[in-house]
Amino acid sequence: MAEAPSKIDSMRKWVVEHKLRAVGCLWLSGIGGSIAYNWSRPNMKPSVKIIHARLHAQALTLAALAGAAVVEYFDHHSTSEPKVDKYANQFLAHSQKD
Repeated sequence: MAEAPSKIDSMRKWVVEHKLRAVGCLWLSGIGGSIAYNWSRPNMKPSVKIIHARLHAQALTLAALAGAAVVEYFDHHSTSEPKVDKYANQFLAHSQKD
């Protein structure tokens, strides 16, 4: 009987399949949290609060992209089957006739 995938494995698989969506969600939650944090600080202008929120979200996005790259790297090296692009495989299978 096959083992059910662990929660971490299923999360990793989702991140591999939806990289941009994961980074976008992380960016939205980061900027939302940063705006909420900065808005609770009364001695700052609203424009400075927005700039700080954008900078925090930018740093979080870079970290998320680095994390997605690490997940992709380990996913690429952990599977035993060769990774050949589907479209490239189609072109390799059909040689051109002269």
